[in-house]
Formats: sequence, structure tokens, C-alpha cells
Amino acid sequence: MSVSTFEIATDAIDPTRVPQQTLYTGAKLPVVGIGTFGSDRYTGDDIATAVQEAISLGYRHIDCASVYGNEPLIGKSFRNVLASGLIQREDLWITSKLWNDKHDDVIASCEQTLKDLQIDYLDLYLVHWPFPNFHAPGVDVDSRDPHAKPYIHDNYMKTWRQMERLVEMGLVKHIGTSNMTIPKFELLLRDAKIKPVANEMELHPHFQQPELFQYCIDHDIVPIGYSPIGSPKRPERDKTPDDTVDIEDPVIVSIAERLGVHPAIVCVKWAIQRGQVPIPFSTSRKNFRSNLECSITPPLTDTDMEAIAGIDKNCRLIKGQVFLWEGAKGWEDLWDLDGTITR
Repeated sequence: MSVSTFEIATDAIDPTRVPQQTLYTGAKLPVVGIGTFGSDRYTGDDIATAVQEAISLGYRHIDCASVYGNEPLIGKSFRNVLASGLIQREDLWITSKLWNDKHDDVIASCEQTLKDLQIDYLDLYLVHWPFPNFHAPGVDVDSRDPHAKPYIHDNYMKTWRQMERLVEMGLVKHIGTSNMTIPKFELLLRDAKIKPVANEMELHPHFQQPELFQYCIDHDIVPIGYSPIGSPKRPERDKTPDDTVDIEDPVIVSIAERLGVHPAIVCVKWAIQRGQVPIPFSTSRKNFRSNLECSITPPLTDTDMEAIAGIDKNCRLIKGQVFLWEGAKGWEDLWDLDGTITR
């Protein structure tokens, strides 16, 4: 499909049939989105083309981020979609994220994203990581920012106040977080004037994060799950010998064989039924159509859901090593595993 034209696909899935999550504001969020982080394996043009084709197939939830480096190209796709007159801006849910080196320049960063995406507002703007720690694109996991710091709540709240200002200015409809922990949430929810509507977090059958997941649910924060099928095409630099592969798990494979679908579809269906919003990435038309279609096909059985609940291996794939500060012991320090903020 050329990114210069837009039309509704003949095999499109009716977006009104796709279930939605209701945010605490009353806004509706489609339960499946398409991610736009292409790792090191796809060009920006590949991803922009996939976004436009995904919308033609019925997707209405697109997850972007400035650091992915492809927002100007995706913006051309949005322009083509909206210029067609077949889709209205209010039909789309567009998310973007504030990158780490812009924590002190939130409004300008958001304005640049809006310019790049060629839209007037974002439905959701997330603080991508709770640290201002920066790294150059594509660096090895052993790379360190000499200015990196642990989480400092006063500094984060300065960023959050600017995020709240974006809502007041009408540039974004909702604000949220990403890669947060319960101890950090406790402080943010205590001090925020506008509370986050969502938290984007790694979620897949081998990394279910039950405590954080339940915390979000209990506090009216929708969990948006990245790497929902276990991110098999994540950058090689992010892979470690202890990583497991969700789509090769015997439980997932067995369910997939019974249903006659790819194991990835089982992962996406599990995510939706559990109550999170998966945002799988794909540039394959067949695959991203299947990811959306599975939201409207018969659900997994209770037995299936129980079986998948039993295969959690606490296997975090996106560890965040590049955000560590001098004196940190290891990537675990980013995630407050003992229930306290690591300093």
C-alpha cells in the first residue's frame, strides 16, 4: 500500500466491534493498539506504511514515541488518512511519549511531536521513563550516561507539572506514565493534581507483573502492555542468555494448536482478557490484522487463562541497563524490587 493514498481495506475489521477500555475520565481506549518501535530491523518508511495500512484495516489506537525517530514519517500517514475524509481525528487514539532528555522541556517536546505527527492534540502523552537519563541511539547495554541519576521525586514532579500544563493548554487529552514502579506511583499519586490514566509497562505471559498490574487496576490506571508476545525481534543488544520465549512455551503452543492460530495470537488474546491493552508491533499486514481480529473472536477458556497464569517466569526482557547511574549495582536498581526506591 502506498503511503500517498488511503482507503478502507475490503477486509477491514469494523472498529466499532473492537472492545474498549474506559478510563477514569470516561474516555474510551481501544483494547488493541499498534506499536511503532521498529527496533533496529525496520525503516521509518516501513513503519509509517504499516500504520496507514493498519488504520485501513480497522486499527484506531496507535502508540508512538519521539525517541523512535519515525514520528515525521508517521505524521505523513496520519495526514493521508485524515485528508481522505474517511476517518476523523476523533476516531483515532494517538499516544506519544516524552523522551528522557526532555524532562525539563516538556511543552516544547510535545509541540514538536504534534508538528511531526501533523495533528493538533494527543489523546495520551506519557513520560517514557521516570529518569532523565539519556543515551545515544543504538548504544550497547554497557553504555552509561555520565550525568545519569536515580529517581528523584522532586525532579519528576517538576516534569509532571509540565505534563499537567499540557492538559490545561489543550495539547493533550490525557497524561500517563511508563516503566513505573509501585513505590514511585505512591509518591506520584500523592502529589499529582491530574492523575495518570495509564501506565505503559512490559507485559507478556512470561512477565505478568501481577503486583504492579493489580496496583494499576486498583488505582484506575489502565495497564498498556508493550512486548505483548515477548518481543522476539527486539534489538540483539537487549537479549540475555536467561531470556525465555513466550511463543515457544508448551502451554501457549498447545492452545494455539487447538485454536488453529499462531502462538502470538494466544498472547494477545490473553492480554486483552486479563484486562491490559496490548500494543504489538508488526509491519506484516497478515500479522497486524490477526492481532486486531483476535479481539473480536471467541475468548480463551477459563482453563486457558488459568494455565497461562501459571507460566509466569518473571522474565523481564527490557531491563533498561543504559539508564543506570554511577554506583548502581545492576539493572534491578531501576525497578525497586525490594519495594523501596533505589538511590
